[in-house]
Amino acid sequence: MTAKDLLLGLFIIFAWGFNFVVIRLGLDAMTPMMLGGVRFLLLAVVGCFFFARPKTPLKWWIAYALTLNFGQFAFLFSAMIFGMPAGLASLVLQSQAIFTLLFSVLLLKEVVRPYQVLAIAVACGGLAIIGADGEDTSMTVIGFALTLAGASSWALGNIATKAIIQKGYQADLSLIVWSAWFAALPFFISSFFVDSPSVMWSNIVDINWSTLAILIYLTLVATLGGYGLWSYLMSRYSAGTVAPLSLGVPVVGLTSAAVVLGESISHQQWLGISVVLVGLLMNTFGGRLRRRQTH
Repeated sequence: MTAKDLLLGLFIIFAWGFNFVVIRLGLDAMTPMMLGGVRFLLLAVVGCFFFARPKTPLKWWIAYALTLNFGQFAFLFSAMIFGMPAGLASLVLQSQAIFTLLFSVLLLKEVVRPYQVLAIAVACGGLAIIGADGEDTSMTVIGFALTLAGASSWALGNIATKAIIQKGYQADLSLIVWSAWFAALPFFISSFFVDSPSVMWSNIVDINWSTLAILIYLTLVATLGGYGLWSYLMSRYSAGTVAPLSLGVPVVGLTSAAVVLGESISHQQWLGISVVLVGLLMNTFGGRLRRRQTH
Protein backbone atom coordinates (compact mmCIF):
# COMPACT_ATOMS: atom_id res chain seq x y z
CA MET A 1 0.00 0.00 0.00
CA THR A 2 1.43 3.39 -0.99
CA ALA A 3 2.02 6.12 1.59
CA LYS A 4 -0.91 8.13 0.20
CA ASP A 5 -3.30 5.21 0.36
CA LEU A 6 -2.10 4.33 3.85
CA LEU A 7 -2.96 7.88 4.93
CA LEU A 8 -6.41 7.44 3.38
CA GLY A 9 -6.77 4.22 5.35
CA LEU A 10 -5.82 6.02 8.57
CA PHE A 11 -8.41 8.70 7.75
CA ILE A 12 -11.09 6.00 7.44
CA ILE A 13 -10.07 4.48 10.79
CA PHE A 14 -10.27 7.86 12.51
CA ALA A 15 -13.52 8.88 10.78
CA TRP A 16 -15.30 5.66 11.72
CA GLY A 17 -13.79 5.44 15.20
CA PHE A 18 -14.56 9.04 16.14
CA ASN A 19 -18.02 8.53 14.63
CA PHE A 20 -19.17 6.92 17.90
CA VAL A 21 -18.29 10.05 19.88
CA VAL A 22 -20.18 12.17 17.35
CA ILE A 23 -23.21 9.85 17.63
CA ARG A 24 -23.15 10.20 21.42
CA LEU A 25 -23.10 14.01 21.09
CA GLY A 26 -25.89 13.85 18.51
CA LEU A 27 -28.07 11.82 20.87
CA ASP A 28 -27.85 14.68 23.36
CA ALA A 29 -29.56 16.89 20.78
CA MET A 30 -32.00 14.52 19.05
CA THR A 31 -33.86 11.31 19.82
CA PRO A 32 -32.36 8.10 18.35
CA MET A 33 -35.05 7.68 15.69
CA MET A 34 -34.96 11.33 14.63
CA LEU A 35 -31.15 11.38 14.50
CA GLY A 36 -31.23 8.34 12.23
CA GLY A 37 -34.06 9.66 10.09
CA VAL A 38 -32.56 13.10 9.50
CA ARG A 39 -29.13 11.59 8.88
CA PHE A 40 -30.32 9.28 6.11
CA LEU A 41 -32.70 11.86 4.64
CA LEU A 42 -29.80 14.30 4.37
CA LEU A 43 -27.66 11.57 2.80
CA ALA A 44 -30.37 10.77 0.24
CA VAL A 45 -31.10 14.41 -0.64
CA VAL A 46 -27.45 15.40 -1.06
CA GLY A 47 -26.20 12.15 -2.56
CA CYS A 48 -28.83 11.75 -5.27
CA PHE A 49 -27.41 14.83 -7.05
CA PHE A 50 -23.98 13.20 -7.34
CA PHE A 51 -24.71 9.50 -7.81
CA ALA A 52 -26.82 7.87 -10.51
CA ARG A 53 -29.59 5.50 -9.55
CA PRO A 54 -28.23 1.96 -9.21
CA LYS A 55 -29.58 -0.72 -11.52
CA THR A 56 -30.14 -3.01 -8.54
CA PRO A 57 -33.81 -4.14 -8.26
CA LEU A 58 -35.92 -2.20 -5.78
CA LYS A 59 -36.38 -5.17 -3.42
CA TRP A 60 -32.63 -5.23 -2.81
CA TRP A 61 -32.59 -1.49 -2.10
CA ILE A 62 -35.16 -2.15 0.61
CA ALA A 63 -33.36 -5.20 2.02
CA TYR A 64 -30.10 -3.24 2.16
CA ALA A 65 -31.76 -0.20 3.75
CA LEU A 66 -33.71 -2.09 6.41
CA THR A 67 -30.73 -4.14 7.60
CA LEU A 68 -27.48 -2.22 7.11
CA ASN A 69 -28.94 1.26 7.57
CA PHE A 70 -32.14 1.19 9.63
CA GLY A 71 -31.63 -1.96 11.69
CA GLN A 72 -28.00 -1.39 12.55
CA PHE A 73 -28.33 2.25 13.56
CA ALA A 74 -31.76 2.05 15.17
CA PHE A 75 -30.38 -0.56 17.56
CA LEU A 76 -27.02 1.20 18.01
CA PHE A 77 -28.53 4.64 18.71
CA SER A 78 -31.05 3.11 21.12
CA ALA A 79 -28.27 1.13 22.83
CA MET A 80 -26.30 4.31 23.49
CA ILE A 81 -29.40 5.96 24.98
CA PHE A 82 -29.98 2.92 27.21
CA GLY A 83 -26.49 2.85 28.69
CA MET A 84 -23.98 1.59 26.12
CA PRO A 85 -20.80 3.71 26.29
CA ALA A 86 -19.62 5.03 22.91
CA GLY A 87 -16.17 3.47 23.21
CA LEU A 88 -17.43 0.00 24.07
CA ALA A 89 -20.06 0.29 21.34
CA SER A 90 -17.30 0.76 18.76
CA LEU A 91 -15.79 -2.57 19.86
CA VAL A 92 -18.93 -4.67 20.43
CA LEU A 93 -20.35 -3.60 17.06
CA GLN A 94 -17.35 -5.30 15.41
CA SER A 95 -18.95 -8.60 16.41
CA GLN A 96 -20.75 -8.18 13.08
CA ALA A 97 -17.84 -10.18 11.64
CA ILE A 98 -18.87 -13.16 13.75
CA PHE A 99 -22.59 -12.75 12.95
CA THR A 100 -21.75 -12.38 9.24
CA LEU A 101 -19.88 -15.69 9.32
CA LEU A 102 -22.75 -17.44 11.09
CA PHE A 103 -25.41 -16.01 8.75
CA SER A 104 -23.26 -16.91 5.71
CA VAL A 105 -23.33 -20.52 6.83
CA LEU A 106 -27.07 -20.52 7.65
CA LEU A 107 -28.38 -18.45 4.74
CA LEU A 108 -25.81 -18.76 1.95
CA LYS A 109 -24.63 -22.31 2.81
CA GLU A 110 -21.01 -21.20 2.85
CA VAL A 111 -18.37 -23.52 4.32
CA VAL A 112 -16.82 -22.47 7.62
CA ARG A 113 -13.15 -23.23 8.25
CA PRO A 114 -11.80 -24.65 11.54
CA TYR A 115 -9.84 -21.46 12.26
CA GLN A 116 -13.06 -19.47 11.81
CA VAL A 117 -14.87 -21.66 14.34
CA LEU A 118 -12.04 -21.07 16.79
CA ALA A 119 -12.11 -17.32 16.07
CA ILE A 120 -15.85 -17.21 16.73
CA ALA A 121 -15.43 -19.08 20.00
CA VAL A 122 -12.67 -16.73 21.17
CA ALA A 123 -14.55 -13.55 20.18
CA CYS A 124 -17.78 -14.79 21.77
CA GLY A 125 -15.82 -15.55 24.93
CA GLY A 126 -14.56 -11.97 24.96
CA LEU A 127 -18.08 -10.61 24.48
CA ALA A 128 -19.26 -12.81 27.35
CA ILE A 129 -16.54 -11.37 29.58
CA ILE A 130 -17.64 -7.83 28.70
CA GLY A 131 -21.33 -8.59 29.12
CA ALA A 132 -20.85 -10.33 32.48
CA ASP A 133 -18.90 -7.42 34.00
CA GLY A 134 -20.14 -6.93 37.54
CA GLU A 135 -18.11 -3.81 38.32
CA ASP A 136 -19.72 -0.41 38.73
CA THR A 137 -19.54 0.78 35.13
CA SER A 138 -21.88 2.79 32.95
CA MET A 139 -22.67 -0.13 30.63
CA THR A 140 -26.12 -1.69 31.04
CA VAL A 141 -27.32 -5.13 30.02
CA ILE A 142 -29.97 -3.70 27.68
CA GLY A 143 -27.42 -1.38 26.09
CA PHE A 144 -25.07 -4.31 25.50
CA ALA A 145 -27.88 -6.48 24.08
CA LEU A 146 -29.10 -3.71 21.74
CA THR A 147 -25.55 -3.22 20.44
CA LEU A 148 -25.35 -6.93 19.64
CA ALA A 149 -28.69 -6.59 17.83
CA GLY A 150 -27.18 -3.73 15.83
CA ALA A 151 -24.18 -5.91 14.96
CA SER A 152 -26.49 -8.72 13.81
CA SER A 153 -28.41 -6.27 11.61
CA TRP A 154 -25.13 -5.10 10.09
CA ALA A 155 -24.31 -8.75 9.41
CA LEU A 156 -27.66 -9.28 7.69
CA GLY A 157 -26.83 -6.23 5.59
CA ASN A 158 -23.56 -7.88 4.64
CA ILE A 159 -25.49 -10.97 3.56
CA ALA A 160 -27.79 -8.76 1.45
CA THR A 161 -24.69 -7.14 -0.08
CA LYS A 162 -23.24 -10.56 -0.94
CA ALA A 163 -26.54 -11.60 -2.53
CA ILE A 164 -26.65 -8.39 -4.59
CA ILE A 165 -23.12 -8.96 -5.88
CA GLN A 166 -23.79 -12.64 -6.61
CA LYS A 167 -26.74 -11.59 -8.78
CA GLY A 168 -24.43 -9.38 -10.85
CA TYR A 169 -25.34 -5.97 -9.45
CA GLN A 170 -23.15 -3.30 -7.86
CA ALA A 171 -23.23 -2.66 -4.10
CA ASP A 172 -21.39 0.66 -4.12
CA LEU A 173 -21.90 4.24 -2.96
CA SER A 174 -24.81 4.74 -5.34
CA LEU A 175 -26.71 1.96 -3.56
CA ILE A 176 -25.84 3.45 -0.15
CA VAL A 177 -27.13 6.85 -1.25
CA TRP A 178 -30.34 5.81 -2.99
CA SER A 179 -31.28 3.16 -0.42
CA ALA A 180 -31.08 5.91 2.22
CA TRP A 181 -34.57 7.01 1.13
CA PHE A 182 -35.88 3.66 2.36
CA ALA A 183 -33.87 3.90 5.58
CA ALA A 184 -35.13 7.37 6.52
CA LEU A 185 -38.80 6.38 6.24
CA PRO A 186 -38.87 3.63 8.95
CA PHE A 187 -36.85 5.92 11.25
CA PHE A 188 -39.51 8.63 10.97
CA ILE A 189 -42.36 6.12 11.33
CA SER A 190 -40.70 4.74 14.46
CA SER A 191 -40.21 8.25 15.81
CA PHE A 192 -43.91 9.01 15.24
CA PHE A 193 -44.93 6.17 17.54
CA VAL A 194 -42.00 6.18 19.98
CA ASP A 195 -41.37 9.93 20.35
CA SER A 196 -44.72 11.49 19.30
CA PRO A 197 -45.27 14.11 16.55
CA SER A 198 -44.63 17.01 18.94
CA VAL A 199 -41.20 15.66 19.87
CA MET A 200 -40.41 15.06 16.20
CA TRP A 201 -41.26 18.67 15.42
CA SER A 202 -39.24 20.03 18.32
CA ASN A 203 -36.23 17.98 17.18
CA ILE A 204 -36.45 19.69 13.79
CA VAL A 205 -37.00 23.28 14.91
CA ASP A 206 -34.33 23.00 17.63
CA ILE A 207 -31.56 22.05 15.20
CA ASN A 208 -28.69 24.48 15.75
CA TRP A 209 -25.24 24.85 14.21
CA SER A 210 -23.64 22.22 16.47
CA THR A 211 -26.37 19.68 15.66
CA LEU A 212 -26.01 20.48 11.97
CA ALA A 213 -22.25 19.91 12.21
CA ILE A 214 -22.93 16.51 13.81
CA LEU A 215 -25.33 15.57 10.99
CA ILE A 216 -22.82 16.72 8.36
CA TYR A 217 -20.10 14.59 9.98
CA LEU A 218 -22.34 11.50 10.10
CA THR A 219 -23.47 12.01 6.51
CA LEU A 220 -20.50 13.38 4.59
CA VAL A 221 -17.45 12.29 6.60
CA ALA A 222 -18.42 8.93 8.11
CA THR A 223 -20.72 7.71 5.32
CA LEU A 224 -19.81 9.25 1.96
CA GLY A 225 -16.15 9.91 2.79
CA GLY A 226 -15.53 6.74 4.76
CA TYR A 227 -17.33 4.30 2.48
CA GLY A 228 -16.15 6.10 -0.66
CA LEU A 229 -12.49 5.80 0.34
CA TRP A 230 -13.06 2.23 1.54
CA SER A 231 -14.41 1.30 -1.91
CA TYR A 232 -11.42 3.04 -3.51
CA LEU A 233 -8.93 1.03 -1.43
CA MET A 234 -10.83 -2.22 -2.03
CA SER A 235 -10.61 -1.58 -5.79
CA ARG A 236 -6.81 -1.17 -5.60
CA TYR A 237 -5.82 -3.82 -3.06
CA SER A 238 -6.91 -7.26 -1.96
CA ALA A 239 -9.60 -7.62 0.70
CA GLY A 240 -6.99 -9.23 2.94
CA THR A 241 -4.92 -6.04 2.77
CA VAL A 242 -7.76 -3.59 3.38
CA ALA A 243 -10.07 -5.46 5.77
CA PRO A 244 -7.66 -5.47 8.75
CA LEU A 245 -7.85 -1.66 8.81
CA SER A 246 -11.28 -1.98 10.42
CA LEU A 247 -9.60 -3.42 13.52
CA GLY A 248 -8.29 0.08 14.21
CA VAL A 249 -11.82 1.49 14.51
CA PRO A 250 -12.51 0.33 18.09
CA VAL A 251 -9.02 1.50 19.12
CA VAL A 252 -9.87 5.03 17.96
CA GLY A 253 -13.40 4.70 19.35
CA LEU A 254 -12.25 3.67 22.83
CA THR A 255 -9.48 6.29 22.93
CA SER A 256 -11.55 9.21 21.66
CA ALA A 257 -14.47 8.31 23.95
CA ALA A 258 -12.09 8.34 26.93
CA VAL A 259 -10.56 11.70 25.93
CA VAL A 260 -13.69 13.57 24.74
CA LEU A 261 -16.45 11.96 26.81
CA GLY A 262 -14.44 10.90 29.85
CA GLU A 263 -15.58 7.28 29.59
CA SER A 264 -13.76 4.69 31.67
CA ILE A 265 -13.32 0.97 31.06
CA SER A 266 -13.18 -1.58 33.88
CA HIS A 267 -10.38 -4.14 34.18
CA GLN A 268 -12.75 -6.96 33.25
CA GLN A 269 -13.95 -5.06 30.19
CA TRP A 270 -10.35 -4.45 29.07
CA LEU A 271 -9.78 -8.19 29.35
CA GLY A 272 -12.89 -8.87 27.27
CA ILE A 273 -11.83 -6.24 24.72
CA SER A 274 -8.43 -7.91 24.36
CA VAL A 275 -10.01 -11.34 23.87
CA VAL A 276 -12.48 -10.02 21.25
CA LEU A 277 -9.65 -8.35 19.31
CA VAL A 278 -7.69 -11.64 19.37
CA GLY A 279 -10.74 -13.42 17.92
CA LEU A 280 -11.17 -10.79 15.21
CA LEU A 281 -7.45 -11.00 14.35
CA MET A 282 -7.72 -14.79 14.09
CA ASN A 283 -10.71 -14.44 11.76
CA THR A 284 -8.90 -11.85 9.62
CA PHE A 285 -5.47 -13.46 9.35
CA GLY A 286 -6.25 -17.14 9.95
CA GLY A 287 -6.84 -17.77 6.26
CA ARG A 288 -3.44 -16.33 5.34
CA LEU A 289 -1.65 -18.49 7.89
CA ARG A 290 -3.52 -21.56 6.67
CA ARG A 291 -2.55 -20.87 3.03
CA ARG A 292 1.10 -20.40 3.96
CA GLN A 293 1.16 -23.70 5.81
CA THR A 294 -0.22 -25.53 2.79
CA HIS A 295 2.48 -24.17 0.42
